[in-house]
Amino acid sequence: MNDNSSDDGKKQTVMEEIKVSGANLLDKVKALAKQGNVRTLKIIAEDGDVFLKTPLNVGLVVGGVVVLAAPWLAILGAVAALVSEAKIVIERDKEPGEP
Repeated sequence: MNDNSSDDGKKQTVMEEIKVSGANLLDKVKALAKQGNVRTLKIIAEDGDVFLKTPLNVGLVVGGVVVLAAPWLAILGAVAALVSEAKIVIERDKEPGEP
């Protein structure tokens, strides 16, 4: 995890990387969208090809259910079918004082 800002009382940006199987990719992205503090996602295949880099605000949480645009879901479904493992790079906001 990388911390990309200073301790000046403002929100900090943190980068994380998670490896997931292709079969679990869509579920993991939906779970990340529900967290609310994820700013951007980048999905990278095992060979380093970037399949998707997007701000997460294309998905909205409505009544506890993630609502994603149909084209975005189609892209994630196609990526999941093409790769056995993928890496998700997450950029998220961290509140001051959070570990």
